[in-house]
Amino acid sequence: MDFRKIIAIPLLLLTLWGCSEDDIFKELAANGELIVVTRNSPTTYYFDGDQAAGFEYDLLQAYADSSGYTLRVEVAFTLEELFRQLDQGQVHLSAAGMAITSKQSQKFLLTDPYLEQSPVVIYKSGNSRPRRIADLAQRDVIVLGGSSHSELLEGLTDQIPTLTWREVQVGDTLELMHLVTQGRAELAVLSADEFRLQQQLYPRLVAALDLGIKEPIAWHLPNVAGASDLKIDIDQFLAQARKSGLLAKIREKHFGTTRFSSRMGAFTFNRRVENLLPRWQPLIETVASEYQMDWRLLAAVSYQESHWNPTAKSRTGVEGMMMLTRITAKELNVDNRKDPQQSLRGGARFIKNLLRRLPADIEQPHRLWMALAAYNIGLGHLEDARIIAEKNGLNPHLWSDVRSQLPKLQNPDIYPTTRFGFARGNEAVTYVDNIRQYYSTLQLMSLAGDRIQPPINVAEMAAKSPVITVPLAL
Repeated sequence: MDFRKIIAIPLLLLTLWGCSEDDIFKELAANGELIVVTRNSPTTYYFDGDQAAGFEYDLLQAYADSSGYTLRVEVAFTLEELFRQLDQGQVHLSAAGMAITSKQSQKFLLTDPYLEQSPVVIYKSGNSRPRRIADLAQRDVIVLGGSSHSELLEGLTDQIPTLTWREVQVGDTLELMHLVTQGRAELAVLSADEFRLQQQLYPRLVAALDLGIKEPIAWHLPNVAGASDLKIDIDQFLAQARKSGLLAKIREKHFGTTRFSSRMGAFTFNRRVENLLPRWQPLIETVASEYQMDWRLLAAVSYQESHWNPTAKSRTGVEGMMMLTRITAKELNVDNRKDPQQSLRGGARFIKNLLRRLPADIEQPHRLWMALAAYNIGLGHLEDARIIAEKNGLNPHLWSDVRSQLPKLQNPDIYPTTRFGFARGNEAVTYVDNIRQYYSTLQLMSLAGDRIQPPINVAEMAAKSPVITVPLAL
C-alpha cells in the first residue's frame, strides 16, 4: 500500500464523533502518537523518493524523537482546511511554516517562534516592476489564502486606499509563482525564504520589493486545556534546539543553497534540463543505480563539469562528461574519457572513493559537499582547508566552516604554510555551490512532478459525470 496516499486522506474522516477536543491529548499520553497537520511544499513537507523530507518535517521528527513520540503527519491542501482541522481538535498541532497573525494568536495556542520570515513582492521579469509600496495600488496582487500576508496587506490599506488583492486557496506558494509566470496574476506576496528556494523552478520571477518587516513563525496548537503541557514541552525543545545548533543545522540543510544561487544560471540550467537532459537521463540513472547514488546528484555534477557534453575538453586536458584527468581515468579503469558511459561510471566511482576516504566522523550532508570539493581540488587541499579551519577556531567537520577557509589556499600569506600549497580555493567553493544549486533544482522538479494530490471529491465527480448503466454479471 502506498503510504503517501494514506496521509492525504482528509482528517475529517478520522474524527471521533462525540469526543471533546482535548480527548486527542489524552490519547497522546496513552499511546504516544503525535498527530501533526502541515502543507505539502518544498519548505515544509514532501517526499523525496520514498523518504519524507522538508524543514518542518525534520524539526518535527527531531522533537518527536526527543520526547519519545511516534510522528504521524497529515496533509492539508489549503490553509483554511489546516486551521479547521486544528480548530476541531483533530490534530495535536500544525507545523506549516506559518507566521503569527493577530487572528490566529487569539484563536490558538502558539509555541515560541523558531524562525522569522521576510515577505517580498515578486513579479515576472519584463513586466512593470513595483519599486515602492505605493506601486502596489491598482495592481493584481495575489496571496496564499489564510496566510499572514492578507493581514499584512490589510494593514497597508490606510496609506494605500486603492490596494486590493486576491486570496488563492491552495496550500503551496508554488501555485502563486506559477500564476505569476503564466501571466494570470501580476504580483504575489510570499516569504523570501520560500521564494529563493522555489525560484530555481521559476527563474523568470524576481523579488521586486522587500516589505521591510520580520514575521515570527510558530507552531499552532488547539486552545484547549490538554494542549498547554505539549506547548511547554515544545518550547523547551525549541530553546534547546536553538542553543545546540540543531535548528541552524536543519535550516542550513534546507535553505543553504539559496544564498549562492544565480538567476541567470538557474534559467540556463532549466533550459538545458528541458532540452538536453532527456537525452542523457536514462544513462545517468543507470550509472547512478550501479553506484547506489541519487541520479539527480550525478546529473548535477556532470552538468557542472561539462554541461552534459561528452566531448568537452578544457585547456588543462581534462575531458569527457565528468571531465576526468588522464591520470584519474587510468586509476579508474576508464579507457575512453569521451565515452559518456565510461566517463559517468568513472566519475561516480571517484565520488564514492572520496566519500569513503574522508574521516569517518564527518556526517552528511557535510561529507558529500566536502567530497565534491575534493573532486575539484583534491583531498590534500581539502585537508589543508580543514586544518586552517580548526586553527581558526572553526569546526573542520562542518562544510560551512571549511567553505569559508578554502579561499585562503590561494592567499600568498597562508598557502606556503600548508602541506599541499596553492590551490584555487575560490573555484572549489563555486564548484560545490553550483552543484548544490543544480541538485536542489532537480529535487524540486521531482517534487513538482510527483506531488501529493488532494483527495477525490466523489460527490462532485458524480455530479459532473454522465450516468453509465453497467449490467451485472450473472
